[in-house]
Amino acid sequence: MRKDKKQVIGEEISDDSIKLFLAVEPADATPPSLHKLIKAYRGLRIDDFERFVGFFVAAGYDLTATDAQGHDFVALIQDQRNAEPYIEVIKAARAG
Repeated sequence: MRKDKKQVIGEEISDDSIKLFLAVEPADATPPSLHKLIKAYRGLRIDDFERFVGFFVAAGYDLTATDAQGHDFVALIQDQRNAEPYIEVIKAARAG
């Protein structure tokens, strides 16, 4: 990379762009709340995910939604390498 070029790690994401994750709907029997959390987890950086959770809760979605096997969002992602900060956001939101 040239010295005069600054590396851009990521652009700031607008609230409207983050809220788009509230519109995704499952194509299977996954509860909509759980599906939205998983899609946001996969598509957003931690700071943006934290903002998403605020919108998610304000829209009335369920932070404790479970799949047919009884797994919630935390159970589904806890074994993933970068999951811990996302789990902390969910735990904080549940406690709040």
